[in-house]
Amino acid sequence: MAEQQAVDDPSDGQRPGTGRRRFLGLAGAAAAGVGLTACGTGGSAGLRQAAVAATAGGGSIPSSGAGSSAVPQQENAKPGNADWRIGTAGPDRAIEGWADRTSVLPGESFGLHVSTTASTFKVSAYRMGWYGGARGRLVWQSDQLPGSTQSAAALDPHTRMISTDWSKTTTVDTAGWPEGSYLLRLDAAGGAGQRYVPVTVRSASTAGKLVVVNATATWQAYNTWGGYNLYNGENGAYATRSLVVSHDRPYHEYDGAGLFMVYETPLIALAEKLGLPLAYATSTDLAGQPGLLKGALAVLSPGHDEYWSPEQRANVVAARDAGTNLAILGANCCFRRVRYEPSPTGADRQVVCYKDSYKQDPGFQQTGLPTNDYRAAPHADPESSMLGVIYDGYPVDAPYVVGDPGHWLFAGTGVQAGDSFPHLVGVEYDRVNTGFDTPRPIEILAHSPVVCEGRKSFSDTAFYRAPSGAGVFASGTMRWVEALDASGDGRSGADHAMDAKAGALTQKVTENLLRAFAAGPAGAAHPPQDNVAAVYGQ
Repeated sequence: MAEQQAVDDPSDGQRPGTGRRRFLGLAGAAAAGVGLTACGTGGSAGLRQAAVAATAGGGSIPSSGAGSSAVPQQENAKPGNADWRIGTAGPDRAIEGWADRTSVLPGESFGLHVSTTASTFKVSAYRMGWYGGARGRLVWQSDQLPGSTQSAAALDPHTRMISTDWSKTTTVDTAGWPEGSYLLRLDAAGGAGQRYVPVTVRSASTAGKLVVVNATATWQAYNTWGGYNLYNGENGAYATRSLVVSHDRPYHEYDGAGLFMVYETPLIALAEKLGLPLAYATSTDLAGQPGLLKGALAVLSPGHDEYWSPEQRANVVAARDAGTNLAILGANCCFRRVRYEPSPTGADRQVVCYKDSYKQDPGFQQTGLPTNDYRAAPHADPESSMLGVIYDGYPVDAPYVVGDPGHWLFAGTGVQAGDSFPHLVGVEYDRVNTGFDTPRPIEILAHSPVVCEGRKSFSDTAFYRAPSGAGVFASGTMRWVEALDASGDGRSGADHAMDAKAGALTQKVTENLLRAFAAGPAGAAHPPQDNVAAVYGQ
């Protein structure tokens, strides 16, 4: 993303997707010097009038939710605990913490580093899933633990990295914890405050499974705890942004949950509701373990998955080329090239991304590999060669327009050509652009007109077949995962004013996609019909 999103901090205790999903704004200063105009690749060369025009009417979608008849996984057959949500966040610094490992194998331990103004606190570990709609299950709970106030944030004068040197408060043993994405809730004594700490209990093997990726590098890139992240620094200025960000600090956004809450939990809930075989890993795991994806059925990239190391990208491409499907359920994916470095607490705890200042990066000076946009020189490698689509800009707020209602991914939705779903395209979007390396054959299923700061363009949902037979799906909009929870008529403004029709559409299409991906190489089973020329007139 070429700007800092204004992310609301949900301290009001509302359910996810109610008060915290207002239209995502931008900080204009952050767009300077990132190699793009604020609205993407700059200019409109090569764009043609869409073959499919938007209509004023909404799409027709069955009222029943996706996967209602599916048998849940054994884990999700267990009763959930709807009280996992934070009710009283309390004031800043009342309680907060971080885990010294982003992921662990089942049975491994990690350290929890907590600072609180309370004399004692308790930790409750919730596994996030479906659980009959509760969305979380209490897996473990600590006794009351002694609390203390730890040191303030430390600012590195060279990279403007924010970190803490907090001592380890307790060690958490994950023996008996099932694989999955977890939120640890910290409850300060006397109701002084609550915060989350995310951690992943990763899968040792992904063979025969759909791999849910927790985009931890992107969470940290946007983390404003301590006043700095990879977009903004002192006084919100891009020029004073961090060049390196550390996992040795709490998350500020969403009461400590980071971007996991809005861009990933709805996808996890749906996938587990469908009873599909799932594995869990973080972006760091995919980078550091070349064989982790061996035999995986699919890799599921969530709603915002912007920051990738070259190792992660190479490992995912290798999996695709071996027949593993790839689902991009967001936009602006694999846009920034990063490097991992160790922190005092362990390996791969720091995310390095100098962007347009890459010549100042000691790592670049040593290796010649920049931490900048993938499409930018030197070593330009646009993300479209892997995704099929390419990031085109921000900010937009536009209807999603169905182009090919007969496509298998739209089965059971009842949509017609030209049906539109207000606000589903935003705040960032991708499109098919053959000016960049684009795999063929590729089929555009939805072709949604947008106007991005005066420039006319399109958001495309696309599907292509890799030579291995793997299928690659890209939604073309960052709001896809958020829309899975959309309900009501949109008048409240929640979920960017997306309504229940948008929710039902994305649920059903995602269900069709995940079921097909769970059956094997989907490009071979469902060969795409290349229609770029028909859609774009090229």
